[in-house]
Order: sequence, then structure tokens, then C-alpha cells
Amino acid sequence: MNKRLVIAVAGLVLCMATCFAQGRKALRINEVMVANETGVVDDYGQRQAWIELFNANFAPLEISSVYLTNDSTNPKMYPVPLGDVNTRIPKRQHVVFFADGEPNKGTFHTNFILTPGVDNWIGLYDADGRTLIDAVVIPATVGVDQTWARTEDGAGQWALRTGGEKDYITPSSANVIKDTNKKIDMFAERDENGFAMTIMAMGVVFCALLVLCLSFYGIGKIGAAIAGLNKRRAHGVSAKDFHQELGGHDSGEEIAAIAMALHDHLNAHDTESTVLTINKVKRAYSPWSSKIYGIRTIPEHHINKK
Repeated sequence: MNKRLVIAVAGLVLCMATCFAQGRKALRINEVMVANETGVVDDYGQRQAWIELFNANFAPLEISSVYLTNDSTNPKMYPVPLGDVNTRIPKRQHVVFFADGEPNKGTFHTNFILTPGVDNWIGLYDADGRTLIDAVVIPATVGVDQTWARTEDGAGQWALRTGGEKDYITPSSANVIKDTNKKIDMFAERDENGFAMTIMAMGVVFCALLVLCLSFYGIGKIGAAIAGLNKRRAHGVSAKDFHQELGGHDSGEEIAAIAMALHDHLNAHDTESTVLTINKVKRAYSPWSSKIYGIRTIPEHHINKK
């Protein structure tokens, strides 16, 4: 019994570890700035090089104990500390690490720096220090206040961003900023008065009601079939004999008539109870109704005899 319990616990732990590792495979290096002079500031008000990570999962992801490094020969250069609630990244969200070489400032400050004017290699390793999750080389041509970023969050090609109108620099936010929805705009152009939207909405409602009606009808038929099967099993007859000998059907009218007959039979008042209960009526005493306090009293005459 104990061996089975140990095996079950070990299997559960292995399964959880496998799922956890598979979730970390979706962690991506998303955007990097090497020379930060007028960009975003850290929690100390200073401008440092920064690395943005993106959780491509559709579920929260805990990134503590992964490794960030700028040296391929030292994959365990900066381990993300344990115990910080901010290392749990929500689904499809970002987190920024400042490469300032001052890890004593907090969880999101690495122990290495990025050097402007040269190629900078950045690697992201899993907790074992051997599995490379993601890596990127930032070209030396990336200038001051420019970033090397993916064209889409967690996917797409890498491209230079200068902070212009069409290539925003987006630390801790989506690389593609959508201010409008093309499908909604196209629908608004083709259906200015909203007739198509009304028809679509009514169609969805009626379709849903039709599906519900069919579902309830099917459930009723299935219930009736199961009830008939139970009756045939109880009587030990086939379906054909059941319909011929026993009728094989119970309509609503028949069931209602049987129920009313049973109700009248079980609640008949032909036999009355012979137990009598006599309750004594107790009246409250009031001096106002007492005869001894009558208003008119007959005076008594006393004759003095001498």
C-alpha cells in the first residue's frame, strides 16, 4: 500500500514538473534596449539597459529560477530569485529586467550589463541551466534609445525600432498597438444602419432557442425510452408483447386520472375520529364586572331600640 502511494505521488510530481517545464518553453525574449538615455526609468529613477520577456502562454507562468545571461559559456549567470510574487507573469503579459549589473537593487536587476556598439548575445535558460528556452543577438547597429524587438509578441521576425510613429518602443506592453478593429470598421462601413447586425442577432437568438427545444425534446424521448425499457424488464416481455398486452404507453391524461383517484382514495373522510377534546375556557377577572361593586346599593336601616 505504501509503495503504491509513493509511486502515485512520484507520478503526480513528475506530471506537474513536466507541465511546468512545457509552460516555460513559451517564455520569449521580446524586446531589448542596450543604450537607454531618454527611455523608461527603473524603480530607482535611473535609465539602464533593459530586457523584456513575454509569456506566450494563455495561462499565468512562474519564471522564478530561470536564468538570464549574456555569456553563452555561463548559462547560470543570473538566476531569477524565488519568493517574489512579481515573477508570476499573467497570461500574454510582459516583464522587464534592467541589465545594470546591480542585482542588490531587486529581483528585476541583473548582475550583468549590455555594452553599446557591439553585438550583445542574450540567452534565457530553464531552471536546470542546460535547456535553452530562447536566445537573441542584438546587433551593434542598434543605436541610442532604439530597441531590437519582435514584430509580434513572442513571434515574428526581429526588427529595429526607433520610436517613430510606426515602430513604437513598448517596454512592458504589446509590440503591436491596436487602436482600431479592422473587422468592426469594415462591418460599420458596409452596414451603416445596422440591419445586418439586427438580423444576425435575431438569428443567433432563434438558433439558440431551436437548439434548446430540440435538446429538451430529445431528452424527453430518451427518458420515455428508458422508462419503457425498465417496464419491459420488470414484466419480462418483449417490446411487441408489451405494446399489445400492457398498452406500452402512459399519456399525461392517464397519469393525472390515476393520481387524482389515488388522492381521493387515500384522503377519504368516511371514518371520522371519535376522540373529543374539551378545552376549559378561562376568563380573566376584572373588578369592573364584579357584582359586589355595583353602582346602586340598597341602604340598610338600623333601628335603635331603647
